Order: sequence, then structure tokens, then C-alpha cells
Amino acid sequence: MIEERGRILSVEQGAVWVETIRRSACDSCQARNGCGQSVLQRFGLGARQGFIRVIDDQPGSSYQPGEEIIIGIPENAVVSGSAVIYLIPLLALFAAALLAQALGAGEPVTIVAGLFGMGIGFAVVRWHGRRSVSNPAFMPRVLKRAMAPVGVVSDIRERSEY
Repeated sequence: MIEERGRILSVEQGAVWVETIRRSACDSCQARNGCGQSVLQRFGLGARQGFIRVIDDQPGSSYQPGEEIIIGIPENAVVSGSAVIYLIPLLALFAAALLAQALGAGEPVTIVAGLFGMGIGFAVVRWHGRRSVSNPAFMPRVLKRAMAPVGVVSDIRERSEY
């Protein structure tokens, strides 16, 4: 389970809207001194706020706006989503280019066929994304209330326009 800390913005039946801070993985990376992503993170360009709808399927939970919670999504959802996003267009590109080459097309036609296949792959990814947008297996869930250790201050700040 991949976990993230967030602050509840609003509560609705069976779900909550949560504000999170997106971070890069620079703190755990060994190459952080020689990486451009690390430089962006140090200048504050890597952390952005995100607003997401999170399923609350815990019976009897009574979350309130402003509470900090831990949300999570299964690793297999991230892995399968990444595989769909990256592999389908790539495989479609190679399949179309190899088919054009097998049919005896010249290099320019093979390149165009590969690009056309990649476009079809992106269309398949878009169709799959729209079909699985309401699939509960791909939605984040509320795991528990966040219990901050003594002396730790949250990176999520209150905003006055709520």
C-alpha cells in the first residue's frame, strides 16, 4: 500500500475530499546531489498541492474538515496503471511499424505507420482510463487518522479561502 498524508477539505457520503502535498522521491534517492529533480525540490518547485476524492469505506467514521488522515492506494494499481500508460502505446508503435515493414513499405511509410500505431495506443489508453475511472480498485482509500509524533509539524498549511 502506498500511503500519503492529507488534510480533509470536505466530507460527503462515502468519501472525503483531501488536500495533499506531492513530493518527489529525492529524500530516499542516492543520486540526489546530481539530479535535476532534486534541484527543483530545493527551490520549492517540486511540491504542489493536490485535491483528490478519497473513498471512506470505514463503518462509523466521523471525519471532520481540517483533520489530517493517511490515505493509500494499492501498489498493484500503480504498477498496472503504469504498465497500461507506457506499454500499450509503445507496443502499438512497434506493431504498426513492423507490420508496415513486413508489407514492404519504405522507411518514411514505416515511420508514419509507427506514429499512427502509437496514436492508436494513446487512444486505447484514454478509453481504458475512462472505463476504469470509477473502478474502486484504482481509487485511494482512507486508511486511518494521522497521529503526528510530538514536535512534528505538518507540511500541509491552512488556507483562508476555504
